[in-house]
Amino acid sequence: MWLDRFAGLFLIALARLLTGAYANWLGCKPEAQQRLYFANHSSHLDFLLLWAMLPPSIRYRTRPVAGADYWGASPLRRYLIHRVFRGVLVERKPKPGVSPLAPLQAALDAGDSLIFFPEGTRSLDGEMQAFKGGLYHLARDNPQVELVPVRMENLNRVMPKGNLLPVPLVCVLSFGTPLALGAEEAKADFLVRAREAVLAMMPKH
Repeated sequence: MWLDRFAGLFLIALARLLTGAYANWLGCKPEAQQRLYFANHSSHLDFLLLWAMLPPSIRYRTRPVAGADYWGASPLRRYLIHRVFRGVLVERKPKPGVSPLAPLQAALDAGDSLIFFPEGTRSLDGEMQAFKGGLYHLARDNPQVELVPVRMENLNRVMPKGNLLPVPLVCVLSFGTPLALGAEEAKADFLVRAREAVLAMMPKH
């Protein structure tokens, strides 16, 4: 256990050193409320930095959602995702009849918070893609969970696809006002509104 915790602290310190990352809590505060943090996705560093921005008391009850194909590909990745990050792995191509959201729902039922990327895969050009339906289904089935939009800036430039080493740049993570699914809100409308909540926190140049 102490080794797992030490590895997590080391990775947090390294990520902060390389990126100079800091958090802007614009629409909420870091509180011990069960939450689903949903963010734009452009780098394998994304969930590590978001996880690192949370206070320790919240961080260790917050689990990143990640692709089983990538994080199950080597013993080191499996150790990190299971023992250090306590990640929730999802199958990109689940077996027939098996919901890919089942592991996420189990984590929420256990009282954990989640870090979730509604695009489903990394953006290659930094432009945020349309949100897939998973966020809507989780919101519908878990009205007690706060949905917090997070805008992550510069991550695609720090760790562009194909690079083995990060490029030192300052990264900003902006936490917005929690959303709630409307009583009669259609899935498509909700997903557009959630995406716009993340886009709205883009810096004005």
